[in-house]
Amino acid sequence: MRRLVALSLAALVLSVCSADTPAVAQDVFAKALEWSEKHEGELRKPASIEKLERARATTEERLNGPGTTIRGYVSKVDGSVQPYALTLPKGFDPKRSKRWPLVVKLHGRANTMNELEFVARHDGRPPEKGQDWIQLEPYGRGNNAFRWAGETDVFEAIEDVAKQFRIDRRRITLWGFSMGGAGAWHLGMHHPSKWVSVGAGAGFVDFYEYQNQKERRPPWQHATLGIYDAKDYALNAFNVPTVGYGGEKDKQLAAAKTMVAEAEKLDVPVKLIVGAGAGHKFTPEASAEFQAFLAKPREKGQRAYPGNPEIRFTTRTLKYNQCHWLTIEELVKQYEPATVESKFDSSGELQITTKNVAILQIARDLADRVVIDGDLVPLSGAADGLLPGVYYEHNGNAWFPLTYEDSKDFYQNQSGRKRPGVQGPIDDAFTGPFVCVRGTGEPWSKSHQAWSDWTLNRFENEWSKWMRGELPVIDDEPVEVVEDDEGRRYLEDQRNLILFGDPGSNKVIAQLLKDLPIEWTPEKLVANGETYDPNDHAVSLIFPNPLDKRFYVVLNSGHTFHEKDFRASNSWLFPRLGDIAVQRFEKTDDGFAEETVWADIFNGAWRLPPKK
Repeated sequence: MRRLVALSLAALVLSVCSADTPAVAQDVFAKALEWSEKHEGELRKPASIEKLERARATTEERLNGPGTTIRGYVSKVDGSVQPYALTLPKGFDPKRSKRWPLVVKLHGRANTMNELEFVARHDGRPPEKGQDWIQLEPYGRGNNAFRWAGETDVFEAIEDVAKQFRIDRRRITLWGFSMGGAGAWHLGMHHPSKWVSVGAGAGFVDFYEYQNQKERRPPWQHATLGIYDAKDYALNAFNVPTVGYGGEKDKQLAAAKTMVAEAEKLDVPVKLIVGAGAGHKFTPEASAEFQAFLAKPREKGQRAYPGNPEIRFTTRTLKYNQCHWLTIEELVKQYEPATVESKFDSSGELQITTKNVAILQIARDLADRVVIDGDLVPLSGAADGLLPGVYYEHNGNAWFPLTYEDSKDFYQNQSGRKRPGVQGPIDDAFTGPFVCVRGTGEPWSKSHQAWSDWTLNRFENEWSKWMRGELPVIDDEPVEVVEDDEGRRYLEDQRNLILFGDPGSNKVIAQLLKDLPIEWTPEKLVANGETYDPNDHAVSLIFPNPLDKRFYVVLNSGHTFHEKDFRASNSWLFPRLGDIAVQRFEKTDDGFAEETVWADIFNGAWRLPPKK
């Protein structure tokens, strides 16, 4: 009965939306009502529903007028409708040729945060005093500190706004407070060249200190903390004006102090503002100073493409690999600091130094030639001058540019190496388009199949509750591929494939098994040279799809962190199983108990390190 009430409310919203209301916005309002009932305990008080109706009416009235409206888009990740709030300034005219600055504001955590509450909190809000920018407030798929698909949401929302309005991409500011501050530290330091200024109020910047953890996590988890711990990326503040804030009495002031201290070690300026006598909030004086800091770089904007030739950039993963004219394409060692720094020498030559970088790409418009780690290499005329960027590889002795043909092959990743977007760990597969494929055949092991079905069901429930989308699931059919004129093979359905079952039950697992780094028969599972019983053991892994190495294949795993981690703190949303893991499972009264027997991280060639 309660679900029928929610559905009738959604139908009511759609019935009163006029033809002038954007179609996706209609879906946002309908989803806000339906999903507040979909998950137990989320249906809110009538006042929230009344605010939703007013927000719908306001959106229809204000489409291109001043003030806040609710918009939405269809995510490429899972096909779900995701909302965002957009505030246009007074005097906004969509017919003008002016390009507007964009301010991206990240919201804080709220235990009641769902689509309904997100929409309701933006009801009827006018533009800020003196606002001369367009303001975007992404939903970020709820409470995840803008990690994983929540991070993808921010950039998908930006692109949706850019389709509708003239945005000046050289004047995009990012800021947030509390969980939004954690998101601003994360997105600001991992994508430094996307923003003209970054501001983070409170929020966390690491796992161990924030959670007061004294015991080091297992190696495959400790390493992957380097994906998100923002304090490891403080060097990147060199590339974007950055300010941190904390109330004097707020324990989360420690995060801003940590970032300032880490930056100072590297001779990088990060401004710190402290709210006198304040707890977990801005003081009026500190807020004014904070916003003034963010506004000043926005007045001028970033330097035109290819950006500032002098950069200092670091990463520990190919997921975050770009700064202005530079793209790090391969690492020597995964999850260890990789840096690229550039400066002009006394003769005017651009000197580039690297650490832990195997292959990089440089925009050819940067210079006629550059010096990389002492090697003078051509740039503007390299690779026949035909590509926008030039790839350079280090052969162990020196850097050299790839030819035009080798550059094209590099993009196809026929060698199947770790590359940007195909670097793992397992959880990375759910930041881009993916589909779960369930087995429908006769399993080799009934107990393994029962665990696999339970795992898929858990993922489906957790994705819906915590990532706010319907999990895309299809039945198994052999994967279709197409070939281009040069014989290169492509997935016809260009998504990451998440496979559940065993080679008996799932046709796609059977199809790909020979090219995966495990051995699997009805009697045994072999991983890293060790043999396990498939009746009570399972392998979860991520690997380049053998049919199209630009995409992933994942075996028997959704996100490797679970509901208790979502409920506890966003700082717990880090990978638990690395790239590959063996888990022992045991049936319990309410599902299965799991124990990680072994886990590891593949090297740059998607191979396991030698056994010691």
